[in-house]
Amino acid sequence: MFIGKDFCIGKLFNSRDSMFYIGTAGVPISSRGRSTEDGIKRVAELGLNVMEVEFVRGVRMSLDTAKKVKELAESLDVKLSAHAPYYINLNSQKEETIEKSKVNIIKTAELANAMGAEVIVIHAGFYSGKSSSEATKVIAHGVKECAEQIKDKGWTVWVGLETMGKSGTWGTLDEISEVCKIVSNVMPVVDFAHVHARDQGCLKSIKDFDELLKRYEDIFDEFLHSHFTCVNYGPKGERNHLTMEESKEPDFEMLAPVLKNKRYDITIISESPILETDALRMKEIIGL
Repeated sequence: MFIGKDFCIGKLFNSRDSMFYIGTAGVPISSRGRSTEDGIKRVAELGLNVMEVEFVRGVRMSLDTAKKVKELAESLDVKLSAHAPYYINLNSQKEETIEKSKVNIIKTAELANAMGAEVIVIHAGFYSGKSSSEATKVIAHGVKECAEQIKDKGWTVWVGLETMGKSGTWGTLDEISEVCKIVSNVMPVVDFAHVHARDQGCLKSIKDFDELLKRYEDIFDEFLHSHFTCVNYGPKGERNHLTMEESKEPDFEMLAPVLKNKRYDITIISESPILETDALRMKEIIGL
C-alpha cells in the first residue's frame, strides 16, 4: 500500500488521539492578501489548521514558491492539500484534452509534493456519451498512468478522486471504488454536498452519514479527506453552494457525531460561500 506523508503536527486533537483538520478551500475571505502565503497565515490566525490550495483555474506556482509555502505551513502547523484544475476530463472525446488533463494532474502533484501537501483533489471527467462502466474504464486508465508517474518520481501525494454532484459528471463513490481497486495511491475524496445533491437529498439522518462513511471505509480506511458545504440542488443534482445559516442540506450537526466516533484522521475543507465562517462553525459543532 502506498504510504503518504506522516502528518504529526496540528492544533486540533480529540479524545481518540486522532486528528481533526478543519479549514478552507483556498484563501480565507477575510485574508488581507490573496496569495497562498497570505491564506496560510490567515488560516492559522483564525485557529483553523488546513487549507486546500486551489489550482482550479490553472496550475500557476513556481517550485521555489511551493517550497516557501511548505516552510510557512510547517512553521504555523497548517496542513495543506491541493485541488487540480476544474477542466480536467480524462474521458474526453478529444485525445488532446485527455493528454492536457494528465499534464495538469502531474503539474498539480509536483507542486503539491513540493508544498508538503498530502492529497491532490481531482474532478476526473464526464461521461461524454459513454456508459458508467465504459467511462470508468477509460478514466481508470488515465488515473493509473498519472498515479504511476507520481510514484516513479517519488512524490508522496495521494491522488484523490472527488465524488461529484451532477448526474452528468463521472464520480459516484462506486465508480471511484473501481479505480481504487487497481491503483494503489488513489483514494476517494468525499464531498458531502455532492453526494447529497446527486442523490436528491440522500443524507437526511445520522444513519445516512454513517452508512456513507462505512461505504467509504470499505474502499479506503487510512484517513478521510472531505469537502463540506450546504447545497441547493435540482433533478440533475448540484446547483450552487449555500451557507450553513441558509440551509441544513446536508446537516453538519448530523455528520459531526459520526465523525467523532472515527479512529482515523479527518480533514474537512469548507466550500461554503463564507469559507472560514462556516469552517469555524463546523469546528464549534464538533467541539474542538
